[in-house]
Amino acid sequence: MDWGMKNRLSQLIKSDGKCLFLPIDHGYFLGPTSKLEKPGETIKPLLPYSDALFVTRGVLRSCVPADSNVPVILRVSGGTSVVGKDLANEGLTTSIKDAIRLNASAVGISVFVGSDYEHQTLMNLSRLVDEAEEYGIPVMAVTAVGKELEKRDARYLSLCCRIAAELGAKVVKTYWCENFDKIVNSCPVPVVIAGGPKTDTELEVLEFVYDGMQKGAIGVNLGRNIWQNQNPVGMIKAIRAIIHENASAKEANKIYESEKGKGSGGKG
Repeated sequence: MDWGMKNRLSQLIKSDGKCLFLPIDHGYFLGPTSKLEKPGETIKPLLPYSDALFVTRGVLRSCVPADSNVPVILRVSGGTSVVGKDLANEGLTTSIKDAIRLNASAVGISVFVGSDYEHQTLMNLSRLVDEAEEYGIPVMAVTAVGKELEKRDARYLSLCCRIAAELGAKVVKTYWCENFDKIVNSCPVPVVIAGGPKTDTELEVLEFVYDGMQKGAIGVNLGRNIWQNQNPVGMIKAIRAIIHENASAKEANKIYESEKGKGSGGKG
């Protein structure tokens, strides 16, 4: 691996081998998502606790301070919306030149294995890896399932992650599920946990993050379960404790409750 590639990965994955990525790219297919109507205001209190920001070029340019030292993973796939016929019908939306212009540390793309557009999205990944490797930029593949949430089982996600790694992704983002270790153990590149829809309780989030970390994930890429929470700063601190301080779910929940007790909300 070339020095440039190693250097960019080291910006994203910290010296302990772990990471907390904060995605705010949801608007590329959901539009003005709840609590993300004004991305700049949403992320301001959260950036100090984020190891990287997963974001589109439009929001990066218009909402993220240029003096931010938080590394950027640039979302480079899209072309569909939640009101369209099929979320899987994605293409590449951003060039590698623009990623370089924006000083991205990595680029991210969704693949939809098992959909009508499987071949198309896997070829998107392959082409992106070809272009990104030329400049030493790592690619993060996102194993997307569109609206078909029932696909989130270990057998299916193991298939998705392994294919993404085989095609050259340096990191794979996938959903937590039962028997998560089967996914990690069959994927030759690091795996980060996706959040999916917001859960009912904070402890539920902390438990699946803890379980995923215990079973080999290097970190998370959680958005809605953080910034849609009534106390987003408390939530990101709690998740960060699991990732970087080896806290248990219950210990992390105490951190969340403590922050909540301070009444910091999204301000602290």
